Amino acid sequence: MFKNRLVWNGGFLPRVNPDSNYYPWLVMANVMIGTFMAVLDSTIVNVGLTTIMNTFGTSIDKIEWIMTGYMLVMAVTLPASGWIADHFGYKRSYLAALFLFTLGSFLCGMAWNETVLIACRVIQGLGAGLIMPVGMAIITRTFPPEKRGIAMGFWGIAAAASVSFGPLIGGYLIDSFSWHAIFLVNIPFGILGLASTVIIQREYKIEKISSFDIGGAISLTVFLTSLLLALACGNSAWNTDGWHSDFIITCFVLSAIGFAVFLYIDLTIENPLIDLRLLKDFNFSMANVVFFIFGFGMFGSTFLLPLYLQNSLGYTAFQAGLVFLPVGLIQAMMSPVSGIISDRFNPKIPALAGITMLGIGLYMQKFLSLDSSNPQIMTPLIVRGLGMGMIIAPLGTLAMSRMPPQKLAQASGLFNVIRQIGGSFGVAVMGTILSNQVVVHSANYIQAVKRYSPVFQNSILSLRTLIEQFSGKNLGDSLAIAQLSIFQNAANQAFVSSVCDDFLIAGLATFFCLIPLLILRSKNKVEMKCVTESCTE
Repeated sequence: MFKNRLVWNGGFLPRVNPDSNYYPWLVMANVMIGTFMAVLDSTIVNVGLTTIMNTFGTSIDKIEWIMTGYMLVMAVTLPASGWIADHFGYKRSYLAALFLFTLGSFLCGMAWNETVLIACRVIQGLGAGLIMPVGMAIITRTFPPEKRGIAMGFWGIAAAASVSFGPLIGGYLIDSFSWHAIFLVNIPFGILGLASTVIIQREYKIEKISSFDIGGAISLTVFLTSLLLALACGNSAWNTDGWHSDFIITCFVLSAIGFAVFLYIDLTIENPLIDLRLLKDFNFSMANVVFFIFGFGMFGSTFLLPLYLQNSLGYTAFQAGLVFLPVGLIQAMMSPVSGIISDRFNPKIPALAGITMLGIGLYMQKFLSLDSSNPQIMTPLIVRGLGMGMIIAPLGTLAMSRMPPQKLAQASGLFNVIRQIGGSFGVAVMGTILSNQVVVHSANYIQAVKRYSPVFQNSILSLRTLIEQFSGKNLGDSLAIAQLSIFQNAANQAFVSSVCDDFLIAGLATFFCLIPLLILRSKNKVEMKCVTESCTE
């Protein structure tokens, strides 16, 4: 049965025969394991943020760095992924990425405070920053051009499954065990991924490579880190001077200097860390614009929903995770369908439809409230799932349609870094807007509560009577509890209104993706194959 599929080359483990017809699909399955893990930890943590906040007694503006730190390190690592894969080999790089991610997961599970947890998430991010682009480059190199659309579609199933099962698994683990389990669950997946990589993948390595751009790496890190620190800390509780504080101004200045140095190095040396010359390709540059805006709106809004469900509606972690189940399943079903449409017809068709539905889904969440029913919560998520399933595969096909084979690693690294930067910016900006709007809405709602109005007095009287009847409290305690309940309700409403403001911004940002997407140039299959294989037209 396994003839011509497994071969022994010495050692303790067999190797998959690379000449087998099944080899590309076995590589696909292997890469999907790593992709599932990397995306899983972008979603599984969302339902645990409330529990972690309560455990460590910290605020949203600090706890958001569990997400932002992970995505930031991914964004900084992604540009180097092409050079690392070319220098050390694709298989070795993928193995190292899986090992770092698995190690980081173990250390996160052992963390004893939020600072240590954020530091351990950095190690996770280092691994994840290599897993995604190296895995994408491996798949692109393994499959022929005419099958890359459907290959990217099936690869997207791993990401969709993580979106679907990540919050669900995370909620179950938190309710049944503790928040530590949401990180420790990665360890068996990591071991499986390491073993399957050794058995399945063959090594590929570029013979002649350039030296590593250390200056570009340092300046890019300074630019991104300083900018995200400024955006995330502008309205932090500890930053009493707000956007005019010395810390924020220093961060912006360092970010500007880092960006200027990065551009100078990138445009003057022969082999830069990120080859911005790739952006001369019209499709690739426009697809990156779409992916940045997509990452900003999608990732920026994703961490808000579990906070809303758990803090405002009283959902448990598992119940909050269960809400995401249909989203990932729908995305998983639509991803290969969009890949098939991309290969047979025009990739712009599913991409445009997906962006439109994603924007509609995000905009619909603007109308959530303290009294939202289950259909009001689920309908926008289902629309979002349909949209997300139709975006990634065709957009990847359009972006890579004209890339020569020797540029695939660099291109996939840049393609993914743009999305991660957009996501990092989204989380930081949305978190800042949330903190700012909570203050604004709280002031408005509390000001609207007029203590001596007939409506307020009647509400207090009714609440006081109910509290006396059902709790046995005396008159003074019942009155105090009644007043506190009204002001607490005003604070809850202020939080929900702030979350809805973020969803509105995310929806409008997503609709802006339609502009660059409309002007993308789609090629027919023959032209795409010819360009990718560097043949003449």
